[in-house]
Amino acid sequence: MAENLFKKLESYYDEMVSIRRYLHQHPEVSFKEEKTAHYIKSYYEKLGVEVRGHIGGNGVVAKVYGSKPGKTIALRADFDALPIQDEKDVPYKSLVPGVMHACGHDGHTATLLVLAKALHEMREELEGTYVMIHQHAEEYAPGGAISMIEDGCLDGVDAIFGTHLWASEPTGKIQYRVGPFMAAADRFEITVQGKGGHGAQPHKTKDAIVTASQLVVNLQQIVSRKVSPINSAVVTIGSFVADNAFNVIADRAKLIGTVRTFNEEVRTNIEEEIERVVKGTCYTADSSYEYNYHRGYPAVVNHKAETEYLVDCAEKINDVNCLEETDPEMGGEDFAYYLQHVKGTFFFTGAKPENTDENYPHHHPKFDIDEKAMLIAAKTLGAAALNYHSFEGSKDSVEVGQ
Repeated sequence: MAENLFKKLESYYDEMVSIRRYLHQHPEVSFKEEKTAHYIKSYYEKLGVEVRGHIGGNGVVAKVYGSKPGKTIALRADFDALPIQDEKDVPYKSLVPGVMHACGHDGHTATLLVLAKALHEMREELEGTYVMIHQHAEEYAPGGAISMIEDGCLDGVDAIFGTHLWASEPTGKIQYRVGPFMAAADRFEITVQGKGGHGAQPHKTKDAIVTASQLVVNLQQIVSRKVSPINSAVVTIGSFVADNAFNVIADRAKLIGTVRTFNEEVRTNIEEEIERVVKGTCYTADSSYEYNYHRGYPAVVNHKAETEYLVDCAEKINDVNCLEETDPEMGGEDFAYYLQHVKGTFFFTGAKPENTDENYPHHHPKFDIDEKAMLIAAKTLGAAALNYHSFEGSKDSVEVGQ
């Protein structure tokens, strides 16, 4: 049955590319993807597939029903873009100023739409139900996954699979990992309130820039001295903003940063440790502060049995020439929420563009993918969905908030 699916997908490859390029030209940022959601919903309506829109916001969920009883398998693709100006010189360059698909979500959407079309045409041969989750707002917390789950997108689902087209790895490679795969991604803001004054009279001030600069250095000691070297963690300051007059000592400075962790205990300890460092540093400088910590997505933790099953499916696909258990990735993904509710796994599909002088990373203005990777992603997700009906699955239960 999988071979029949693969042939259908190959015959629809040009359509897959066309969909991806249309979406690339018409991107919409997180939580504002109304036209994209309408495009997705309309595609299913034209196929005659059961579909619902406005799931948890702009989310879309479609269901393909097999003619035989079986499990319910969910497949997920995200469809939001980023507030980045597209600088590529290609015919399908973004037509929306300051917005582009710089992470491959257009490819994810095209992959799932065409896969759903092929499965729908095979429905008389299929077992069970296939739930196509088209998720909005992956790029910006709180994300779309949690609201879609609350709105029932996982009701009755036995397992879920998802992939990310990964432009840093060559086409034909599948990267996977059992257990923690992508990090929890949190954000914090620190505002230092000092006392401003004349640049020539520092003794009459409480210099917020000096205090904030000390914080930048002191916060780096959290990972190196407060976190076990056995655990992974990142504390990064990404923004430092203060007054910019050359002869004025600033009375206020603001730091914005991110924390990346895999272990929930480490995550909580770092949140508390940041405030301890801020409190001590500002006390020494006789200054006050505001500290806000925003918990983003939890870590993506892949289920062992489903991950090993995915690898077994991928091994049988001719287009996959390399399977690699990779190191954990410090980037975040709200696919994590799905895995807290049902069994499943998330993996990377290599999509490095060929014949280019330079490979641009995700979130870069010149980011692009090798579109052939979409076909590999579709085959891998499709094989995992088709064969899961005869797979026993993991014996472990899944607890919300694990």
